[in-house]
Amino acid sequence: MKRLTIPLCAVAAIGLSFACRHITPEKSAPRNPAVKKIPGRPDIEENADRLIDEGRQVFRHDTFGSQDYWGGKLRLHEAISGAKRHGVGPGLTPHQALALGLKVDSDAVPKVLMQVIRGGSVSLDEEKTTLELLKADSVVGVKGFFDDPKDRLHLTSIGITCAICHSTVDDSFMKGIGQRLDGWPNRDLDIGAIVALAPELTPMAAPLGIDVETLKKVLKSWGPGKYDAEVNQDGKGFRPDGRSAATVLPAAFGLAGVNLHTYSGWGSVTHWNAYVANTQMHGKGTFFDPRLNDPAQFPAAVKQGHHNIRNNPDLVTSKLAALHFYQLAIPAPKPKAGTFDAPAAERGRLLFEGKAQCARCHVPPLFTEPGWPMHTADEMGIDDFHASRSPDKKFYRTTPLRGLFVREKGGFYHDGRFADLGAVIAHYERLLRLQLTPQEKADLVQYLKSL
Repeated sequence: MKRLTIPLCAVAAIGLSFACRHITPEKSAPRNPAVKKIPGRPDIEENADRLIDEGRQVFRHDTFGSQDYWGGKLRLHEAISGAKRHGVGPGLTPHQALALGLKVDSDAVPKVLMQVIRGGSVSLDEEKTTLELLKADSVVGVKGFFDDPKDRLHLTSIGITCAICHSTVDDSFMKGIGQRLDGWPNRDLDIGAIVALAPELTPMAAPLGIDVETLKKVLKSWGPGKYDAEVNQDGKGFRPDGRSAATVLPAAFGLAGVNLHTYSGWGSVTHWNAYVANTQMHGKGTFFDPRLNDPAQFPAAVKQGHHNIRNNPDLVTSKLAALHFYQLAIPAPKPKAGTFDAPAAERGRLLFEGKAQCARCHVPPLFTEPGWPMHTADEMGIDDFHASRSPDKKFYRTTPLRGLFVREKGGFYHDGRFADLGAVIAHYERLLRLQLTPQEKADLVQYLKSL
């Protein structure tokens, strides 16, 4: 059953560790001295350990200098602070932030603050509490800057990190507040609505050749769990049928051994990390992709010089290796026992590898194709709108299937067009003329839930 993987959010680039969700970069678990090391090249293991720790830090906390855009140009921090605290408007309360899908890392919140929140002494309906949470660096993927010595809660700018779109929390404290789940796509995040709060959107609208009100219409069309990482290249905010051109946020786990990283195969994991950090997060680095220097296909990219970005100092490139290594180290999470019917799943496995023909493309154990995992829209039985937005203008990628249960919210396929796994199976049954019985389709669903 084929489901594609998308571009990274405005943000973009990508992912990480279910297994490491309880480990913060500042408090990494000590290495076990009892573990026997392979003789001859201890530098390899030391290098791997270093890259994991550095990559986790980059993924969770590095803004790549993006605060100069989100805070400096768009003044998004002012909308968060509110007029009472050096900003504009009513400000953003924690309840409002959680409703927009932002998450809070309970491990990063000072214990005293957690206690008063639990006891109700601190209100989640006051923007001041939002500033306290930002000050503690506990809002997942959002980093506040407070550099006014006269006012500790004067938010002077704000930047974003990879984790804003590609991490969530386990809701262990309350909905939206808990321990980090790095690499899980945040399908609650309404990134478009958040960006639309910014007091100054002209720097984003002007390269697209549209006014601010039209830009807001595009942003608000995305909805929770979706993002369009190509609109600021090709200017296509909507599909020909009038629906949003955004795609669902992808998982950033289970990428080891997988070639190409987006739904339409723009490039490798490292390519997309650099693409997102520079062109979506608006960090300050180096990015080169001459395919974007095409005024017919990518007019907005040409206008902004996105095909050849050079910043000095470069705040991105030196961090890409560790970020990549961290992502590849993240295994897909396993569904809990009892969330699927095990005997039915075993019957579904036999169908998956046989009659249903799923394994032709989703080859176990990668559950994608080794080599060049790309297919035309005709092969997929769908339209080519998103495929045509990529530099190749033609293909969709075979998405890995492990951890599908994490991606149920928001639907399957690049644009969430199939509401559930049963709808995906029904699509392929028609396309491939499989003639599956109702029981066989039900067994396939259980197998997919077990991955």
